[in-house]
Amino acid sequence: MVQAVTIGLAALLAASSSAFTPVSNYQTARSNVVLSLAKNEPESKRKSILKKLGKAVSVVSTVALASAGAPPAALAAKKVQEVAEVVEAVDSTKNLIKIGAGVVAAIGVKSLLGGGSAAKQDFLEAEPYWDQKTVPTNTYKIKTPYVGKVVSTKRIVGPKATGETCHIIIDHKGECPYWEGQSWGVIAPGTREKDGKPHAVRLYSIASSRYGDDMTGKTGSLCVRRATYWCPELKADDPAKKGICSNFLCDTKPGDDVKLTGPSGKVMLLPEEDPTTDYIMVATGTGIAPYRGFVRRLFTENTPAGDAYKGTAWLFLGVANSDALLYDDEWQEALSKYPDNFRLDYALSREQSNKSGGKMYIQDKVEEYSDEVFNKINSGAHIYFCGLKGMMPGIEDMLKRVAESKGLDYVEWQKGLKKKKQWHVEVY
Repeated sequence: MVQAVTIGLAALLAASSSAFTPVSNYQTARSNVVLSLAKNEPESKRKSILKKLGKAVSVVSTVALASAGAPPAALAAKKVQEVAEVVEAVDSTKNLIKIGAGVVAAIGVKSLLGGGSAAKQDFLEAEPYWDQKTVPTNTYKIKTPYVGKVVSTKRIVGPKATGETCHIIIDHKGECPYWEGQSWGVIAPGTREKDGKPHAVRLYSIASSRYGDDMTGKTGSLCVRRATYWCPELKADDPAKKGICSNFLCDTKPGDDVKLTGPSGKVMLLPEEDPTTDYIMVATGTGIAPYRGFVRRLFTENTPAGDAYKGTAWLFLGVANSDALLYDDEWQEALSKYPDNFRLDYALSREQSNKSGGKMYIQDKVEEYSDEVFNKINSGAHIYFCGLKGMMPGIEDMLKRVAESKGLDYVEWQKGLKKKKQWHVEVY
């Protein structure tokens, strides 16, 4: 049984690695798998395996179509877990991975068995990897921006989300490198109506690791919420007051030019010298961007930092409702694979209530774990804040109460954290 299915799956994967041949080849491969199944297998087991192989065909087709038409191989990455299920159902052996090495290399994602990737992501590392002396900064400036090309623009929130948020992948050919936690500046095309001058630069935290979503080191991603203004008098959106740059980005199409400056910022970098360091990441909305880069580096890609990491990365995300959650599939995958090293908590203001019966905001969710958060910070954890600055007073008030309950002066305690570079804030 195992040998027959292995041969069939080999044909399936081989077909996908031959310059991404037509979809009919995948259907033929699937038929071969079906015909090769041993007749004496229990029907329940046969149906289960066939169902999982069907998923594999879907994944390989996705890879082929993405590679033939557009580079966003991250589409296929979302279904890697389904392929892992196929491997487990058929035979837990790395022979299947070797058979499909071409596909794995093409999509650049975690090994199907969850034990690393087909190719290491280590070609953009410092020496040693945690040394921050060579962090790229301000490679491109306002007068001489880099012109990247949009690879894809995709809405990533559900229909009931409060507003539209898009994930935008930009090709920079490896000529505008960055590190996790940095930002790119974007200059929208055209000029300002009031004075005819070019639009001002708008900073956006980069939402990918330095290797990009395709893991080639030649792309970077932005997480952008379309800024609109609701006029109470007109009872409609007022286009005259919409965000110029955010709307430009959310309206981009593959092939469009994007003027980039930077990369900028060192405040949000990961301190990686001690692999046991805990990270506490607090975000509202698109403030999730830098943390996506962190999580991909630590848990999705086969990087030196990820290989060495033994601490706990704890993510808090605050949004309005479930439809507004960002990158939830990626967080859930990291959680399932690394339950001892990754933690996740959501604050859904329109769906959850805090302990007082009011809306659950990000500071309320963090407060539920106030003692644990405080103790982790006191033990050397780094805490990050990114998103709306309105979250900071509530969080600081909470931490102040905890500090005072332990007989500490909060102002002095916070000064100590800043001095030791454990306190990272990038809010707007």
